[in-house]
Amino acid sequence: MNQLIECVPNFSEGNNQQILNQIADAIKSVEGVKLLDIDPGKATNRTVFTFVGKPEPVCEAAFRAVKKASELIDMSKHHGEHPRFGATDVLPLIPIKNITMDEVVVYARKLGKRIGDELGIPGYFYEFACTEEKRRNLAACRAGEYEGLPKKLTDPAWKPDFGPAEFTETARKAGAIAVSARNFLIAYNVNLNTTSTRWANAIAFDIREKGRIKREGNLLTGKIVKDADGNTVYTPGMLKAVKGIGWYIEEYGIAQLSFNLTDTSVTSLHQLFEAACERAAVRGIRVTGSELVGMTPLQIMLDTGRYFLKKQHRSTGVSDEEIIKIAVKSLGLDDLAPFDPKKKIIEYQLENHDEKRLVDMTLTEFANETASESPAPGGGSVSACIGALGVSLGMMVANLSAHKRGWDDRWEEFSNLAETGKTLQEKLIKLIDEDTNAYKMVVNAYGLPRSTDAEKQFRTESIQNAIKYAMETPYKVMETAFEAMGMVKTIAEIGNPNSASDAGVGALALRTAVLGASMNVKINASGLDDKQFVAKMLAKAEELERKADLLEKEIVEIVKEKFG
Repeated sequence: MNQLIECVPNFSEGNNQQILNQIADAIKSVEGVKLLDIDPGKATNRTVFTFVGKPEPVCEAAFRAVKKASELIDMSKHHGEHPRFGATDVLPLIPIKNITMDEVVVYARKLGKRIGDELGIPGYFYEFACTEEKRRNLAACRAGEYEGLPKKLTDPAWKPDFGPAEFTETARKAGAIAVSARNFLIAYNVNLNTTSTRWANAIAFDIREKGRIKREGNLLTGKIVKDADGNTVYTPGMLKAVKGIGWYIEEYGIAQLSFNLTDTSVTSLHQLFEAACERAAVRGIRVTGSELVGMTPLQIMLDTGRYFLKKQHRSTGVSDEEIIKIAVKSLGLDDLAPFDPKKKIIEYQLENHDEKRLVDMTLTEFANETASESPAPGGGSVSACIGALGVSLGMMVANLSAHKRGWDDRWEEFSNLAETGKTLQEKLIKLIDEDTNAYKMVVNAYGLPRSTDAEKQFRTESIQNAIKYAMETPYKVMETAFEAMGMVKTIAEIGNPNSASDAGVGALALRTAVLGASMNVKINASGLDDKQFVAKMLAKAEELERKADLLEKEIVEIVKEKFG
């Protein structure tokens, strides 16, 4: 099982490109680590790096980056808008795939100890890696910032979790570091049409979970309220799992709200943006846009785009590219700089661009590849492709119906149909390559060595398993295409009558996909020794063919009636 974690260190340098390049080189020097993004901020004098890989290589890359930063960045000379206390200010490890948070905590603590032991840099564990509850919050660990370290490091209550408990020469230059295991965090800034840091802070305090200091009487000048233990009392803000402050960014000449969204299952990105717009408007201020610092998961962008489409009463059953475009425009993510989804979305950066996939070809390239003397792609992949086009026509009719004048009260009904179609379309698109890969597995199995009895047995088993897969894959095409015919029938019945012919063509294409894929199920049956499996698959294929024939006739009749 391939485990994957992400590391998002923040370095206290945002202007010297030579320093950033050397830190990047240190990260890239570790095999198995992919550096996804470098996001510098001049005004904050801070840069966020994002890299991913298996846990051990990522921890090694993180250590080398911390070491290089400690050599190149002198914290005694550092100035910037963002709170900070170290050359490598924060070093969070984030579970991405096939790994638990508890496992990531072990890696974080091991990494922190190594930083303290080998580099002599003091530090604290926060979030899930914290050693005591008062250190869970990063703000508490970083309180006093770099300037407060001489006193903090020697305070028994704030003795470092690793590294020296004194302000050594190393600490004077490199500062301290906060290491964590945490959930994915969205670093998000909202742009305001004001230069007032005071108003920006007021808006941030309205929104952030911590809220603002509670006072008696006047909210600005009244006496600060204390609890029984003498601690300052805060009036909670609007949104949970949100940290925030206001600041002025000289680089852009505007004030910003700077947020950390720590749990998007509690508060979504679009909820945070809408709250910022609302609280800014109360003060006569307008939100002009926003920016994502570092990278974001694809799902965050899709959820945001769907929210704004629904708000407009528009169908959400459109391509991911269109949904992302709506998210970018709605949040104003291109206000200060171009927003490139291919560079800012984690999943897109992790795509293997060296792997040649059929679905990445142009239509002409796919047609020419099919026409070549190579036996793949063949009928199974083409059937999946035809099916994807068929369901796309059904989606088109649904989306046109959702936006038809006079049908405004039915937009959600058609949007749901388009969403159903999109799910089936995506399955069929994936099956284009999966069918060709199934064929290649059979070819590779036949090419295995057979010099010894053991090799012969392994080859025979591999061939049989590959042929089973080569039958199961086109059957998936059959099932998916037939399911899509049901969606097309519904949209033919209730959708925009002016597009009835498109639904009809979609039904014809999907029936072709069912029958074509069935042929690929049958042609592979002769090579399989498991006759019981063969009989079961052939019976299922025949039944789906029969049902598809009947359903196609029903849809065609419905479409003809629409012609009048």
